[in-house]
Amino acid sequence: MIGIVGFGAYVPIYRIKSSTIANQWGDDPASIEKGLMLLEKTVPGPDEDTITIAIAAAKNALKRARIDPQKIGAVYIGSESHPYAVKPSGTVLIDALGIGPHVHVADFEFACKAGSEAMFVAYSHVKSGNMDYAMGIGADTSQGAPGDALEYSASAGGSAFIFGRENVVAEVLYTHSFTTDTADFWRREYQMYPRHGGRFTGEPAYFKHILGCGRALLEKSGMKPEDFQYAVFHMPNGRFPLKAGKELGFKQEQMNEGWIVNIMGNTYSGSSITGLTAILDVAKPGDKIFMVSFGSGAGSDGFIFQVTDKILEVQNLAPKTREMLNTPHKVYLDYGKYVAYRKKIHFNEY
Repeated sequence: MIGIVGFGAYVPIYRIKSSTIANQWGDDPASIEKGLMLLEKTVPGPDEDTITIAIAAAKNALKRARIDPQKIGAVYIGSESHPYAVKPSGTVLIDALGIGPHVHVADFEFACKAGSEAMFVAYSHVKSGNMDYAMGIGADTSQGAPGDALEYSASAGGSAFIFGRENVVAEVLYTHSFTTDTADFWRREYQMYPRHGGRFTGEPAYFKHILGCGRALLEKSGMKPEDFQYAVFHMPNGRFPLKAGKELGFKQEQMNEGWIVNIMGNTYSGSSITGLTAILDVAKPGDKIFMVSFGSGAGSDGFIFQVTDKILEVQNLAPKTREMLNTPHKVYLDYGKYVAYRKKIHFNEY
């Protein structure tokens, strides 16, 4: 049996409401909330970035894995907002958590599926017998230009997963990936904010890849949507994942637990996989989980998990995702403070 032995998420305490952004730009708050199905999103604090988020999520995963960090043979962080252009985020993390130095470390990028990409490679290392444990992480402090539609959804957070063979809490039954060259969303070197190709974003990009990967995964496994207790998909907004899931044959009640975008926003590389942590927080032994990520450029990774009886031993060993999202300690920002926290104002030096 090979699968997840430890999992953990982290989201900042800071939030901004969709209505606050809408009022800033003269948009109708009710239309935005209804159209995108987004009420609020997480915002990184002034001292938070992809590295600190990844470390916090990995700490929670280690609490549940209950293993010596030195046993982890690989650490991969997927993100499209790594703090350094040339310096790996993972090297900071392994020092902070006492992993290594005998460890393979790499940073991954593939838009919003870099996290599931990291998971795929970490799982494959364990499956091949190359190492006993490997960690895959997806974390982001997502970018959205002021006044752009992405500003309503681009948020912050991430999740970490440790794969192994012993004390598995969610076995990996099947995987599948689906990739094409579809330029719907990109950010060039030295640019602060991404650009999106408008009409390419929905049907040729998101839905083509989510549905292509999802259908292939169902065919490969010989399973049907009704065989699953839960399903979760990449969440660029509230509507897309629900529509994709229903087109694949899943019902609303199967998607509700992992559908956290309405109060979190789109954490890019941490999106679908943080939805997965919310599911694992409440899943029962024997439950099957269907997950498909999406990353612009474009591709999807699909996983089928089956929860084991070990899940009951670890669910309460670290903070749960919905508890962090609904914490009474969250702090709402006005637009000015949000702009300051996200460092959206830049001055030219003469």
